[in-house]
Amino acid sequence: MNAFTAESIQHDLVNAQDCDPRELRNLLGQFATGVTVITTRTIDGRNVGMTANSFSSVSLDPPLVLWSIARSAPSLPDYLSCEHFAINVLGADQHDISGRFARPAPDKFSGVAFKAGESGVPLLDGVIATLVCRNVTQYEGGDHLIFLGQIEHYRHGAGEPLVFHGGQYRVAAQHPGVNR
Repeated sequence: MNAFTAESIQHDLVNAQDCDPRELRNLLGQFATGVTVITTRTIDGRNVGMTANSFSSVSLDPPLVLWSIARSAPSLPDYLSCEHFAINVLGADQHDISGRFARPAPDKFSGVAFKAGESGVPLLDGVIATLVCRNVTQYEGGDHLIFLGQIEHYRHGAGEPLVFHGGQYRVAAQHPGVNR
């Protein structure tokens, strides 16, 4: 385990303004996240989806969550105009689905099992959790836009989550020092 002293931290700190974007991306990649696919249905009836690991809970009362999208994302206008979106939390064996929704494609849903939810948004089959949210508002976030959603419906089941850390997919494991 790394032990940092106050003195070593002061000497090792780098000014973020002087950092190249790749180094900053590597730094932020040290925080392990779950992997989700955010889905919606456009006004003209197209299904839209994208992989995101920028998902977080915000509040229990009311039940609020957030996620973010790059301002350069082609699907940004679709999410800005949608009334609802779904957050599909991927299981450890669903890295192929993550990859499919992370890359541009004419129809990302081709070959993926899903059903339309009450609000029309596509809900992926076999995920470990699904949250259907009303699109409440967006906040400025530099080169990203942060979406705040209020959970209206949800489902969850058993399974281990797909984790992303250090630029790679990982699986979670119970800590050996914790007894259950």
